[in-house]
Amino acid sequence: MTDQNTTNAKAAEARLQIEYWPLDRLIPYARNARTHSPAQVAEIAGSIRAFGFSNPILVGEDADIVAGHGRLAAARKLGLTEAPVIVLRGLSDTQRRQLVLADNRIALNAGWDTEMLSLELADLSAIGIDLSILGFSSKELAAALSAGAGGLTDENEVPAAADVAVSKLGEIWQLGPHRIACGDCTDASLVQALLAGVAPQLMVTDPPYGVEYDPDDLVKRFKAGVSVAELVVRD
Repeated sequence: MTDQNTTNAKAAEARLQIEYWPLDRLIPYARNARTHSPAQVAEIAGSIRAFGFSNPILVGEDADIVAGHGRLAAARKLGLTEAPVIVLRGLSDTQRRQLVLADNRIALNAGWDTEMLSLELADLSAIGIDLSILGFSSKELAAALSAGAGGLTDENEVPAAADVAVSKLGEIWQLGPHRIACGDCTDASLVQALLAGVAPQLMVTDPPYGVEYDPDDLVKRFKAGVSVAELVVRD
């Protein structure tokens, strides 16, 4: 075999290849410093369920896990029997220990383009995607969806009504930190798309609609001895 053929053979051997191993073959690293709460494992499991096992587990030649302890826990939670793995060959023990830490830590050093994130989340929400499966908390989603550039006009400036309506039934509009849906509030699918997986902190309603409500009169009647139950029935 020529030197060139030898070089090509080594290069081919060094290429990363995905293999499928039984979960029982994988050995968690005893000194893994990264933790995964049950809630976070559930998030990983939800991602695998929604998108498939798109991120293989990294292992050494002796089956010790280098990266992917959370994915292994999620696979077990889902009742899977095997998982895709990439075997990292040629690493020394020291290099492997370094990579266990670096793989987790370096990813944490990344940031977000908040304007781009807001646009992407808003677009996904507008087509009815459940944003709760993306790994963001409800507070993070609310903050991201309200981010973006400031308005071009004064917030109290009211535009003149257009001759032809722009909004259509089912549309969701993003107005700074606010989201407004054009449609029926009793339409569950529309409300779900509007909330985009975020649980509202407060809901103000006034059923039945069209009934005048005078809070001062309510207080007067309550002080006059009218029971709360009677007030509710009357109103």
